[in-house]
Amino acid sequence: MVKATFEIPEKENRILNIVKGQHGFKTKEQAFIFVVQEYEQNLEPEIRPEFIIEMKRIGKEKGIPFKDIEELRKLTGE
Repeated sequence: MVKATFEIPEKENRILNIVKGQHGFKTKEQAFIFVVQEYEQNLEPEIRPEFIIEMKRIGKEKGIPFKDIEELRKLTGE
């Protein structure tokens, strides 16, 4: 784990205090980690509409049923 010491502006400090209170965290460090993790979830790139359409099309295709990986290997010739 990395230790970091830094100054934050007053407004951001108040926001951390609000997050800390809303979620019942004991420290601002916990609130900060929570905020960073929430931001991380929003970093996922948006999926292009063409990709979604293609995945829906593939999902509708009829598949070949198999019981285990060995049976799948026999069906695919591996």
